[in-house]
Amino acid sequence: MKKINKAEEINVTRTLLPGLNEYIKQLKRIWKNNWITNHGPLTLELENKLKTYLSCPYLYFVSNGTVAIEIAARSLDLSGEIITTPFSYVATTSSIVWVGCKPRFVDIDCNTLNIDAGLIEKAINRNTSAILATHVYGNPCDVEKISKIAKKHGLKVIYDAAHSFGVKYKGKELVNFGDISTLSFHATKLFHTAEGGAVITQIKKTADRIAYSRNFGHKGQEDFWGLGINGKNSELHAAIGLCMLVSVKKHIKIRKVISELYNKHLKGTCLKTQQISKNTEYNYAYYPVIFRSEKQLLAVRKALNSEKIYPRRYFYPALNNLNYVEYRKCPVAEDIAGRILCLPLFPGLPVRSVTRICRIIKDNV
Repeated sequence: MKKINKAEEINVTRTLLPGLNEYIKQLKRIWKNNWITNHGPLTLELENKLKTYLSCPYLYFVSNGTVAIEIAARSLDLSGEIITTPFSYVATTSSIVWVGCKPRFVDIDCNTLNIDAGLIEKAINRNTSAILATHVYGNPCDVEKISKIAKKHGLKVIYDAAHSFGVKYKGKELVNFGDISTLSFHATKLFHTAEGGAVITQIKKTADRIAYSRNFGHKGQEDFWGLGINGKNSELHAAIGLCMLVSVKKHIKIRKVISELYNKHLKGTCLKTQQISKNTEYNYAYYPVIFRSEKQLLAVRKALNSEKIYPRRYFYPALNNLNYVEYRKCPVAEDIAGRILCLPLFPGLPVRSVTRICRIIKDNV
């Protein structure tokens, strides 16, 4: 794996690519099959391997993680209001609006950074159809409490699990909670297909609706189940996924080592880190740190940028501030969004670079 040197830029992440020869082997299969899209053999193989890896009965490979959320909402026939978090990537909220629903924001827990399950019931009204929660940075939400609330009020539950590939909670793959979980396979993710995503469910009826929804609504060549979208992905993307899947566990181990190195060097500083939920087998997808103030964050970022190191304000701003949603005050999320920064984390990041990043941080806090 290529190492970076001191003179090179260090971004918050770096796309991992499969060995070129391995990818070419998959490309030769595609050329031999003369099949590029429409549920080809590589796509089906990837879906089957992912179902085995994630221990889930139904998984559909789609074009990206945003479309995955939109298909999830359509497949559950959601309408009205969807309770969601203001602390996530913009696609979590924009997908709700895109399918004609209204996001109703509930504030987050200041330690886990996930939606505060204790505040959800107060936000439920006669127009509420679902809860869409994000496992922030791959940290499991309070799935038991959310499930209990949803059953009590007859609501559907979707988990945006974009960051959660390979995460287990109480020995169970995190993507197997809720009515539907969605994944992103964007190039920056722990496991990727360059562009892509997946929709996962445990329920056969829901799985059928997902399958129809991602393929224009086709129930057969000349028969339609209902409204659908072109959410399919290509054999070229599936080929990357087949190559990348074999190295996921190795990359998680490397990420863990880097995260523990950050922990060691930043111990004793004023910085706070996310509290990972108990009983979690984590994937170390990100390394977020929370500063005392936004002013302090900006000073540190400026110092890092001056040495060609580029962390990311992820997520900023809080989504309840978007200009196409109804603002609802979420003081914890708004505060955290102003003070959180994700540090560089990816296989190939040298120990000396982590040490240098931490030195710059400590010199400026």
